[in-house]
Amino acid sequence: MLIAFNKPFNVLCQFTDRSTPPRATLAGFGLPADVYAAGRLDYDSEGLLLLTDDGRLANRLTDPKHKQPKTYWVMVEGIPQPQQLQALRDGVVLNDGPTRPAQVRLLDPAPQLWPRNPPVRYRKNVPDAWLEITISEGRNRQVRRMTAAVGLPTLRLVRVAIGAHRLDGLAPGQWRRID
Repeated sequence: MLIAFNKPFNVLCQFTDRSTPPRATLAGFGLPADVYAAGRLDYDSEGLLLLTDDGRLANRLTDPKHKQPKTYWVMVEGIPQPQQLQALRDGVVLNDGPTRPAQVRLLDPAPQLWPRNPPVRYRKNVPDAWLEITISEGRNRQVRRMTAAVGLPTLRLVRVAIGAHRLDGLAPGQWRRID
C-alpha cells in the first residue's frame, strides 16, 4: 500500500511524540494502520509525504542510490539573482560537503497555495520570491541550507513531488491511496 499525504506545517513525520507538551503527529489524521513514513519532511515544512506498509518500496523511495527526485516550492527572502540560481544549479558546498546539482527555476507568478497557520512572517521592506527546486538527495534540512548558503533564506517550504508522485490537489491533512 502507498499513501500520499499532505503533511501540514508543524506536524511530526511519526505517529508518537514524547516531548512535553507533545507536538502534532501523523496519528491525528486517520491514516491506515501499519503504514509508516517513507522518508522525512521537517516539522516546519509542508507538503507531500509518502507512507507505506512495504519495506522494500520504502527503501526504493528513500535510498539515495535510487536518486528519486524531490521537488519543492520554496519561498525565499530576497530577489534571486542569476548567480544565486546558478550556484544552486551547480551544487553548493555545505558543512557536510558539496550537494549534487539541483534543478532550479523562478516561479512567477507565485504558486497558489493554502494559507499557512501560522502565516509566514512578512516584512514590508524585504521582498520575497518563489523557487521550484528539484534535488536527488535528501540530507537533513538540505533545501533550507542550500538557499541560505547562496544568501536566500527559506521562509516557507512545500514539497510537491517525489519521483512521479505529486501532491495534486490534496489539502493539508488529507491523504489518498495510490494504486
